[in-house]
Amino acid sequence: MGGRQATTERRPGTRVPAGLSGREVVIPPGGCTGWHYHLVPLMAVVTAGTLTRILDDGTVEVHPAGATFVEPEGHDHVHLGRNLGAAPVVLHITCALADDDPWAVPAPAPLAATPCGCPDHTP
Repeated sequence: MGGRQATTERRPGTRVPAGLSGREVVIPPGGCTGWHYHLVPLMAVVTAGTLTRILDDGTVEVHPAGATFVEPEGHDHVHLGRNLGAAPVVLHITCALADDDPWAVPAPAPLAATPCGCPDHTP
């Protein structure tokens, strides 16, 4: 396989990921993630159930078991994950996150967005 390795200098104080981190997330039927965003891109695989994602622009994406997707980073990519099905949703998530950074940062619902409505995230 061809290619070349590129390097860039780091600014002083830049946080460096320890490596790839993995996590399993289970969302019970009727549950949701709450509105949030990520500090780094996340790669996800739905291993069980069907995840419904609502993006900040109102777009709805449905991901059945076996689907993969990437969550972009940044506060301008607020989104919500919901389990509208009868079985748990199981996600396997991978990212390059610094050890003390959170996996998700809670955020207010975007203007004109539907509140999440699940019991764990209702204000």
